[in-house]
Amino acid sequence: MSYVDGFIVAVPKANVEAYKKFSTFAGTIWKEYGALEYVECIGDDVPYGELTSFPRAVQAKEDEVVVFSWIVYGSRRERDDINAKVMEDPRLKGDRWQMPFDGKRMIYGGFEMLLKL
Repeated sequence: MSYVDGFIVAVPKANVEAYKKFSTFAGTIWKEYGALEYVECIGDDVPYGELTSFPRAVQAKEDEVVVFSWIVYGSRRERDDINAKVMEDPRLKGDRWQMPFDGKRMIYGGFEMLLKL
C-alpha cells in the first residue's frame, strides 16, 4: 500500500495567498521527484475544541486558519528517496521561499496506509 506524509499548520489569514503560491511551487517539485499526490486543504469547519482540536494542536490564533495537507507516495522507501531529493533541491533554498507560517507549530508525520476505499 501507499505511504502518506501528513501535515497540519496554522497559517496567518494575511498569508494564505503566499502559502498557496509556495505550496503550488513546492508541490510541483515533490511531484517531479515522484510523489503521487500533493494536497493542501484550508480549514472551513474547524472548531476550537475544549480539549482537543486541529486549532489547539497547532496553537492557532484568531487571525490564523488551519491547513491540513498530505503527500502520497508509492512506498516508505520512495518517500524517503523523494524527500531526500526535495530537501537538496536548490529551487527551495534561499530567501526566495520564506515559510508563510510558524514552522515550530507544524505537526507532521509519516503514515502507512491502512485502508483506501
